[in-house]
Amino acid sequence: MDQNALDIFEKTLQDGLVKVCQSADRLKEGLLESPDLEAKWDEYIKDYIADAVANFNEYPEAALAWAGFLGMGVANLWDKNWDKYKQVPYNYFYGSRNWDDLDEHVLYDILALDKEAGKKVSDILDSCALACLGLIRHQGIEAQTADGFYCLARAYTVFYRIGASLELERCAYRKVYVR
Repeated sequence: MDQNALDIFEKTLQDGLVKVCQSADRLKEGLLESPDLEAKWDEYIKDYIADAVANFNEYPEAALAWAGFLGMGVANLWDKNWDKYKQVPYNYFYGSRNWDDLDEHVLYDILALDKEAGKKVSDILDSCALACLGLIRHQGIEAQTADGFYCLARAYTVFYRIGASLELERCAYRKVYVR
């Protein structure tokens, strides 16, 4: 796959996942972005991919969705006090079972959601993961190939952005167009 094909895959996936979230009455204005959050993903991506690749064959939905939970956790810390939290290492988001319960740690310890709200977020990210896997299969991308690796890296990035946007929206941020 060339760079252009990867860019098209990423845009198609991102547009589709935003629609999944909008159908769940979230991300009404689309993705919310921050250079701080993007920079943190650039710092974390290698560690995240190492965890996700090790778990993809057995837990493909989790390998995708957990990047969304990571994005939510980072966005929450950004909203709380970025000066205090901007240096936290990637493993700060691990739960008591390391990567295996990153989702629960972010939802219930960092975001402090109740079980009902946490379930709604989990359901949205699970739906996104299933949609992503469907797109990968539809496009005939094999996970165990170089193309598969690069597509998954792009997918993890999209999930991180989706998660960050979900949390920014929950924190009442809105898109503001700057002229």
